[in-house]
Amino acid sequence: MVGETTLEINLSALKNNFDILRAKINKNTMMLAVVKAFAYGSDAVKIAQFLEGLGVNYFAVAYINEGVLLRKAGIKTPILVLHPQPVNFGLLLKFNLEPSLYSFNTLNAFIKVVNANSKENFPVHIKFNTGLNRLGFSQQQIKDVVDIINSNRSVHVKSVFSHLAASEDEKERDFSLNQIKHFHDITETFQSLCGYSFIRHLCNTSGVINFPEAQFDMVRCGIGIYGFNNMKNNNHKFIPVAALKTIISQIHTIEKGQSVGYNRAFIAEHDKKIATLPIGHADGIGRHYGNGVGAVHIQGQRASIVGNVCMDMIMVDISEIDCKEGDEVVLFDKIATAEEFAMNGNTISYELLTGISQRVKRVFISE
Repeated sequence: MVGETTLEINLSALKNNFDILRAKINKNTMMLAVVKAFAYGSDAVKIAQFLEGLGVNYFAVAYINEGVLLRKAGIKTPILVLHPQPVNFGLLLKFNLEPSLYSFNTLNAFIKVVNANSKENFPVHIKFNTGLNRLGFSQQQIKDVVDIINSNRSVHVKSVFSHLAASEDEKERDFSLNQIKHFHDITETFQSLCGYSFIRHLCNTSGVINFPEAQFDMVRCGIGIYGFNNMKNNNHKFIPVAALKTIISQIHTIEKGQSVGYNRAFIAEHDKKIATLPIGHADGIGRHYGNGVGAVHIQGQRASIVGNVCMDMIMVDISEIDCKEGDEVVLFDKIATAEEFAMNGNTISYELLTGISQRVKRVFISE
C-alpha cells in the first residue's frame, strides 16, 4: 500500500527476466544490458548495481553523462555509449567509457581527443547501418574506416555492431534476415582488413527470441529485461518490473451539468462520483490520456480518466466503485500492464516508462 505517487521496481521480476534471456542465448554469448534513460524510467544506478551482481558482461547507455552517473556510483562493468557527443569526449575518457563511433566525424574527432590525452589502444565500438538508417557507417566505407583505425595506435576496435529495424515483426522477417546477412558480411570484411578479432553484436530482445542464429558474440537486451518483448503474445514469462501507483486525494460528487477540470472538458450527463489523484502530465501521464482515453484501477475495477490531464492531477470516474480517500490506485503493474496503458494512448511502453518523471518516488521491492 503506497501513501503517495510511487513507482515500485520489482527486483525479483528483473532477475526473472534476466534469467529468461540468459537461458535463450548460448553459454559463451555475452549479454549487454541497456540501462539508458534511467534504465527505461526506473533507476539506472540501482538497476545496474543489481545486474552487475548477476554477472552481466556489458552495459549500454545513450549519452556520456548517463555513463558518468554509473561510474560515480561505483559500476565497474564496461559501458558502451551508443550516441556520444564529441563535445563530451574528454569526459568519456576520464570515466573510462567506450564510444560508439558511427561516422567519419565522430571517428576522427575521437582519435584527435585520444591522441591529445596520450592514450593508446582505447576501446571503441564501430557501428554500421544495415537498414535502420539512423546511425552507422555504410558497407562501402569499411576500408576507409579500417585504414584510419590501423594508422592510429590510439584506438582499438572492441566491437562492431548494428541494430535490427523490425525484429519483432513477423511480416518483416525477410528484411531482418537480410540485415543479419548484411551484418555478417560486414564483420567478415572488417576483420579480414583490420587483422584482429572483435566482439560482434546485432540482436536486441526480440532478436534474441526470433533470430537465435544471429546471436554472434553478444546480445543487447533492453525492454525484455524490464518485462516486455515487443510482440503480440508474451509467452516467455517476462514479468513487468515497474508498477506505477498513487492514491485518492479527494472525492467529489458531481451533479448533472457540472464540469470537471480545465476548460470544462468533461460535463456530467448525470450525477457522478469523481476522485482526484495526485499525478499528472508533469509525472509522465500525458494529456493525450485524458477525456476517457486512459484509465486506472481502483479496488480491481477500471476507472476512466475524465476531463483534461492537469500538470499535477488527474480526475477519474469512480461512480460504480466502492472506495474512499486514501485508497491505492494502480495506473499500471504486472497485471494491468504499462503496455496496455500505453496502447490506450496510441503509444508504446517505451515512451510511457521512460517518461515517468524523476519527481516520482522510486521504491524497490522483491516478491
